[in-house]
Amino acid sequence: MKLLVPLCVLALLAPVAPAAAQTPARPRLEVPYRLVTLDNGLRVILHRDASVPVVSLNLWYHVGSANERPGRTGFAHLFEHLMFEGSKHVQEGDFDTLLEAAGATNNGTTTNDRTSYYIDMPSNALELALFLESDRMGYLLDTMSPEKVDGQRDVVKNERRQSFDNRPYGQASIELDKMLWPANHPYSWPTIGYMEDLTAAGYDDVVGFFKKYYVPNNASLVIAGDIDLDQAEALVRKWFGPIPRGAAVEPLSPPPAVLTGVTRKTITDRIRLPRLYLGWLTPRQYSPGDAALDVAASILADGKNSRLYKRLVYDSQMAQDVSAYQAAGALGSSFQIVVTARPGIAPAALQAIIDDELARLRREAPTTREVQRAVNQIEASFYRQMERVGSYRGKADQLNEYLAATGNPDFFAEDLARYTALSPSDIQAAVNSWLPADRRVELTVQPETSR
Repeated sequence: MKLLVPLCVLALLAPVAPAAAQTPARPRLEVPYRLVTLDNGLRVILHRDASVPVVSLNLWYHVGSANERPGRTGFAHLFEHLMFEGSKHVQEGDFDTLLEAAGATNNGTTTNDRTSYYIDMPSNALELALFLESDRMGYLLDTMSPEKVDGQRDVVKNERRQSFDNRPYGQASIELDKMLWPANHPYSWPTIGYMEDLTAAGYDDVVGFFKKYYVPNNASLVIAGDIDLDQAEALVRKWFGPIPRGAAVEPLSPPPAVLTGVTRKTITDRIRLPRLYLGWLTPRQYSPGDAALDVAASILADGKNSRLYKRLVYDSQMAQDVSAYQAAGALGSSFQIVVTARPGIAPAALQAIIDDELARLRREAPTTREVQRAVNQIEASFYRQMERVGSYRGKADQLNEYLAATGNPDFFAEDLARYTALSPSDIQAAVNSWLPADRRVELTVQPETSR
């Protein structure tokens, strides 16, 4: 009590601070979690969010198309399909039927770097989801057969036809990756695989792939939502604990990827409007320069006030659309600009304007307002993702990604700070370092000429 008088006197004598200075500091962004590792090597992240009575189960197998080899591409994506074909204690078709009856939804995705499966459910369906997911991790091969492999291989082939072979501009992304990455680099082939490799895939190949990669010590499991942490951990140990550990998976050691000049290529397709693709090799995800290039992409082509949209689409009306993005990956990234010409406009004319804007960014830093607009959009998107625990790119998926990339599941504050700390000069430096005019690939897709 004796301290109160001096403190009050000091408070009266102290100068009055401006109102703005009294604004409380923003609390640190934190996502509390519990990380446990089972004896079989499965890493488990538990996060409680009781705002609504839902739970998301998010399981990553740390295997993607990058783990394949030439001549055997497409296995990671093929396996995503096979995981829904039944296991020892779950008949074919029952995986979806049981979850739908409980009010849950589920899906899977495959990328270069990982294959993930998620189940979004009411909180009272957690044990059902754990049983189903653990059964296909531990006992998928008990019901696997050459007939199932053949059936899902045909499904994947048809998916490739729909998404790439018979879709306008569908071959462009495949060609662009082949131009960007060395032939023996695991990012040089498409995630869906080549048709001849899918044809050659046999039952024994599939079994070997599963035994090597679909093991608990090559997986990480996130359970996020309305859970009791102790009960959830006990259920995970009950269903996943008995699954045996597999052999250690060797880390990837890709060959160096460097562009030493400009590579140009033109392909034709059954399209009406030409399209131009420009690509550069850039730093891997979460490394220096990655965030700055995200912001550069936004300044160039995100929204009607972006530089390229305004010049190419709005002012000159030379282009139908334009986009730019940093395609980040664990082994490396690529920065791409894609623009579709309007009738009668040559791709070279579009490229000249793109090069002019890139040269301006190399010469002059973007304005503070441009950078702030881009960062504000990224920050808003960041928080929107955090509002939900499940589905693809929700909080559960992000916890898994941060664990894989940084070793820290609660990397949310650090991730956001990569963007909020950027200055205009940082963007200029990234463009100068990573988007040179003399080291890139240029792919043009032209309409097929009528015979």
